[in-house]
Amino acid sequence: MDEEANPSSGLDAGKGALVVLFLVTMIDMIGFGIVIPFLTYLVEDLAIDQNITAIGLWVGLLMTSYSAAQFLFSPILGSLSDRIGRRPVLMIGLVGNTVFFTMFGLANTLLMALAARFMAGVFNGNIAVARAYIGDVSTPKQLASRMGLIGAAFGLGFTIGPFLGGELSSPAERWDLFVGTIFETHPYLLPCILASVLSIFSLILAFRYLPESLEPESRSKRTTTQKWSTIMKHTASNVKRMLATKNIGSLMWVTFLYMFGFTVMHAVFILFTQMDPAQGGLGFSEADNGRIFALIGILGIVTQGGLIGPLTRKYGSMFILRFGTILSGIGLVLIPYSSLDFVWAWMAIITGCIAIGNGLFQPSSSTILTSLARQDDYELGAVMGSQESLSSFARILGPLTGGYVWTITVERSGFFDYHTAFHICGVLMMLAFLLSFKVKFKTTEQPSQ
Repeated sequence: MDEEANPSSGLDAGKGALVVLFLVTMIDMIGFGIVIPFLTYLVEDLAIDQNITAIGLWVGLLMTSYSAAQFLFSPILGSLSDRIGRRPVLMIGLVGNTVFFTMFGLANTLLMALAARFMAGVFNGNIAVARAYIGDVSTPKQLASRMGLIGAAFGLGFTIGPFLGGELSSPAERWDLFVGTIFETHPYLLPCILASVLSIFSLILAFRYLPESLEPESRSKRTTTQKWSTIMKHTASNVKRMLATKNIGSLMWVTFLYMFGFTVMHAVFILFTQMDPAQGGLGFSEADNGRIFALIGILGIVTQGGLIGPLTRKYGSMFILRFGTILSGIGLVLIPYSSLDFVWAWMAIITGCIAIGNGLFQPSSSTILTSLARQDDYELGAVMGSQESLSSFARILGPLTGGYVWTITVERSGFFDYHTAFHICGVLMMLAFLLSFKVKFKTTEQPSQ
């Protein structure tokens, strides 16, 4: 009974610690989402300056480099946090945010932009550490609501990021204040500078108010220094070991399939909405697309910040996970069937399905994974690191797959046309839903009747 009443670390997180974690996660998602509205334009500008014609390839590389870095380094940071504590790893990540957000805005070559995105992903591998922190300081009854808080931070970051990227790009073309300044020669610097300022603010809060969640006696005893290649082999072995477990492995595959389908949308959504209406698209502007992603983020905040706790208590985490998967799949499949008549009402319905479905899936997945790790006595940082690596791998494959499928189908007609990429999203969501029935989860929640 005592173990259920108290967090595993014996430390109860105060409001200050949870606020700092909220900001850390939010800024991670700002860094991921801020480039969505202007990435293609930045690539085009730099490619013209360098006489490069493979614009599509570079768009794909920049979209996936961030997630590729997270895939490689999340397990390392997760395992490191098991040894030295969560707090120092989280603070290192915030320092990296500050530096590489600004570097991306100042990029004057494609290689510099690619390096900045990759390094931002390296330091933002601490999302898994933030989740492990929540697991350290939460009781089973608190876990769903607190994972929902982190999920709400995802939603807010994904709201702020694309909105800033769309509204603050090319400020010299909109406000005379910026004419003749560095913001005219680097039109995408302003949103990146603002993201860096937010990161500095979070770093100060973390330094002053974030306590360590993992007590010294609870930390891993492995302290010897290892080569990076050895760490990577250990990471691969750890991911493989987690995937081989019956329940944790099945849940990780469910999350992988879900994230794969969801991030296919990241590549093809704007390709569809900006397409000429005569060809089947919506003719949306850069700002229109940023506002759509902002709407998705707002609905995610409402779902994960306010609805997930009561719904989980009523129906249980596994039911909520499955329902969220189906709802997301419906929304993703419907995107290319949007009508120009009452287009914003139509998009509100579609984005509602996507945002609410994702808002239900993400915290439920984390809650179940944390509970399974405790049941099977696995180190939480290692489990969360493996999960984040697999999710990052999905975020690598998703945009590349979506972009490739779009390229080979957009000018076709018949069964394989511009709808195809969105149909693939639906298929992947259905596979995730079916695989979820392999997860045997002995919940401590008590769904109400």
